[in-house]
Amino acid sequence: MQRQPTRARYWVIVFAVTLAILSYIDRVAISQAAAPISRDLHLSKSAMGLVFGSFALAYSLFEVPSGWLGDRMGPRRVLVRIVLAWSAFTALTGAAWNFASLWTIRFCFGAGEAGTFPNITKMYSLWIPPRERARAQGIVWAFARWGGAFTPPLVVFAFQYVNWRVAFASFAGLGIVWCLIFARWFRDRPGDHKSVNAAELELIGPGDMIAHTAPPWSKLIAHRALWMLWIQYFCVSFGWYFYITWLPTYLQEFRKLSPAEAARLAILPLLFGGFGSLISGAISARVPRARRAVAIAGMVGAAVFICIFTKIPPALPAMLILGLASLFNDLAVPAAWHACMDIGGKYSGTVSGSMNMMGNLAGFTAPVFGGFLLDRTHGDWNLLLYVMAGVYLAGAMCWPFIDTAEKIG
Repeated sequence: MQRQPTRARYWVIVFAVTLAILSYIDRVAISQAAAPISRDLHLSKSAMGLVFGSFALAYSLFEVPSGWLGDRMGPRRVLVRIVLAWSAFTALTGAAWNFASLWTIRFCFGAGEAGTFPNITKMYSLWIPPRERARAQGIVWAFARWGGAFTPPLVVFAFQYVNWRVAFASFAGLGIVWCLIFARWFRDRPGDHKSVNAAELELIGPGDMIAHTAPPWSKLIAHRALWMLWIQYFCVSFGWYFYITWLPTYLQEFRKLSPAEAARLAILPLLFGGFGSLISGAISARVPRARRAVAIAGMVGAAVFICIFTKIPPALPAMLILGLASLFNDLAVPAAWHACMDIGGKYSGTVSGSMNMMGNLAGFTAPVFGGFLLDRTHGDWNLLLYVMAGVYLAGAMCWPFIDTAEKIG
């Protein structure tokens, strides 16, 4: 009588989900703390935009090396190093004394956090059966968004008892706890784990394995579908970074809300985005061929709802519309990360790292561009939002050219 498969692989999803939540708490916290930081360190909007962008610049530069290390060394050792590094620089954020120190610390924080999601993708390629991967990607991105969604009220709550310097030190401790538990439980090869029986191992299959050879860089660079994947992810991230950088400032300055009111409403885009990730993952799991159509609909829908958002004066209805823009934004995200596993094979960490590098180049460009645009137009927020909508439409035009049938490794 054949034994039922064990379910150890689901704990891999739990680790991925909690890691995604922690990564977004640490990166989103600074947007809610922007006002007191700017006041204490005497920073203009342009300077604060550069601080926002420093994280994304470093994150993008170190994405491919960190993803490649996951392919070569396995995600266990790489993720432990990543989380310890980002936790250290999260704590050091509270020690910043001027623009240069804050920019440098946030740059190092971005370098430390780089590779998180490529190595989660690598974990999935080793532990999760192919037919379960789309849904698993949807789950991890949903909880990543929800972690970011509830960071603003978490930060406001923390600020009632401590200042922003102490709050950042407190957030750092969560990552250290995660590292201790993960390093004790996780193994790169499911067969090495005592909780995995033969039936589950057969269900998981061979996976994409650890790649002990260098990626075929020339093939990767010449891959047309991968270029389109890079460009669309730049476009989807360009709009999305508004939610975790300038949105609290927009709500306080343009919509004239208090910090507490702004924090409550800032939940909505990331909250709705999480549902978009779940919807995308569920559709892709049931109808793999629908992935391209879902991504195109997502980016076009995001552009349309952002334009509608600019026309609605009351704050709550407007933010519900912006929430729908974020939901449509996140229809494209799990589809893109699943495409990385399809194209990358055993080099899925490197391929997903290269895509996320482009996403975080947008994360650098968008807030810096936004800060300079706002300073030079005396706070024309609608112009910034229309630019975001146009970039979404450009990204939608890439998806008809993304064919995941040709693998790199």
